[in-house]
Amino acid sequence: MTSEKQPASARLVLEKQVCFPLYSAANAVVRAYRPLLEAIDLTYLQYIVMMVLWSQNGINVKELGHKLHLDSGTLTPMLKRLESKGFVIRKRGEHDERVRELYLTQAGEDLKEKAQSVPEAIACKIDLSLDELIQLKYLCEKVLTKLS
Repeated sequence: MTSEKQPASARLVLEKQVCFPLYSAANAVVRAYRPLLEAIDLTYLQYIVMMVLWSQNGINVKELGHKLHLDSGTLTPMLKRLESKGFVIRKRGEHDERVRELYLTQAGEDLKEKAQSVPEAIACKIDLSLDELIQLKYLCEKVLTKLS
């Protein structure tokens, strides 16, 4: 968003940066999720892990980290908390004992039903058209791809 033709001091104006509204919007979205997820005993990061498991039960932890762009230092304690809540179990890989795999428990499966209302509630809070939401998602994915 900044231009090389601007004087150096003009490039360092907060209002002209793309990073700040992106950062602020991400924080606002996570805050909007908080009361919805507290009702089902999840944090936002735990929720995204559960969404992956609801569609891909038995994923290995390394693949999960890659899919969510999270390192093992962030993922491991979170998975331990999900396990202590009784939503998931971690097992050694059947073909390679060094690999850890993640599986839903019955409580984790049951939680999916309670989480069904979350996406619609968030969409109502954000209040953008479907086209705007699709464009926003596309642009975020494009930025992520460019920076990865």
